[in-house]
Amino acid sequence: MIGRTDATPVGACDDAPMSSLRIVVADDDLLVRRGVVAVLGLIEGVEVVAEAGDLPSLLAAVESEGPDVVVTDVRMPPTGTDEGVQAARTILTDRPGCGVVVLSQYAEPDHVLTVFEAGNDRLAYLLKENVGDVTGLERAVRSVAAGGSHVDPAIVSVLVSAGRPARSALDELTPRESEVLALIAEGLNNAAIGEQLVLSDRAVAKHINNIFAKLHLGEEPDAHRRVRAVLMWLAERA
Repeated sequence: MIGRTDATPVGACDDAPMSSLRIVVADDDLLVRRGVVAVLGLIEGVEVVAEAGDLPSLLAAVESEGPDVVVTDVRMPPTGTDEGVQAARTILTDRPGCGVVVLSQYAEPDHVLTVFEAGNDRLAYLLKENVGDVTGLERAVRSVAAGGSHVDPAIVSVLVSAGRPARSALDELTPRESEVLALIAEGLNNAAIGEQLVLSDRAVAKHINNIFAKLHLGEEPDAHRRVRAVLMWLAERA
């Protein structure tokens, strides 16, 4: 799930030069979009190559421009619901070398969990209110361009605190359970974890269930519980 974080870009889709990151920005609100473009313009080595106001035009721009990173609103036309989530899934599947930064006006746990449940490589989730922080936006852009991930600290706080214990609950994990959680954070599935730690599938599953129980991660789907557990793990190290 959520693994590598802030790093220096190591390249991007379509063999773009190391010194320049080509970015497509998408938001249906023109003022917000231009604001994001203006902030990106303050970052050295970044070039905005296209803008879009809806999902179809965003995907078309990605196809024609082959950007290194896409910065997109989570809600855009045609439905104004989860177009940013849809875009992230499509782009990360069709162009695995391209990073995506999803922007949201609110800390929406459901959208965050949905975005990250299929993996976290080259993916970031930021609150719009923090986009004016050049350092934060640059960190997210460069992180996803390098294959890592980034989650707005405010969103991590919401996910960790919403009906769950404080991060100190991680102290209840055994050393082996902590190892398993760290490997989940690197994106490994149960089989890969078992191979690395020389454990049976049954033993890995037992450790993961113990982790969920100790972190009080209820009855929601396992994919969501894995994301929440990893976010707690990341927050502890932040």
